[in-house]
Amino acid sequence: MKKDIILAGVGGQGILSIATVIGEAALAEGLYLKQAEVHGMSQRGGDVQSNLRLSSEPIASDLIALGSADLIVSLEPMEALRYLPYLKPEGRVISSSIPFVNIPDYPSIDEVLEHIRRQPHHVLLDVEALAREAGAPRQATNMVLLGATIPFLGIDYDKMQAGVRRVFARKGEQVVAANLAAVDAGYQAAIR
Repeated sequence: MKKDIILAGVGGQGILSIATVIGEAALAEGLYLKQAEVHGMSQRGGDVQSNLRLSSEPIASDLIALGSADLIVSLEPMEALRYLPYLKPEGRVISSSIPFVNIPDYPSIDEVLEHIRRQPHHVLLDVEALAREAGAPRQATNMVLLGATIPFLGIDYDKMQAGVRRVFARKGEQVVAANLAAVDAGYQAAIR
């Protein structure tokens, strides 16, 4: 098993929490893990990106080469477009359809989404609506996206749930339950 994943978004959206949960589940699955992050501008709503490499064999580098990512997982649609050159031809884009407009010349969201839809394998979700429907707070939209990623990771769903429990346990059972509900909402949307 080998998965090269690019996680992308804007500072404050919870990209690094997704990486942490996937990492927890991967380790529980007995996989090797390498991760590299770019989050220097996260306090200003800038680009946040994480290379996450999982494998049943040792991994030499934490960086993902152009054209070799299995998954691009993005909480911001335009950020998904930024990393398309890294995607394998058979790779998959999993993205929120809701923009985080933080620049004055943000392109038409319809055009951005059309570019994503042109990818042969994509999942576009209104993560905010799915979080609301699951009774989870808006802050759990990242967990909705994580749930939508699970069918394509090759990691057992139960291990992903256990990862959510471990990562959010210090925040209390109510937060854990809300995040698990958000994960399930994303998972169910992706497998439909």
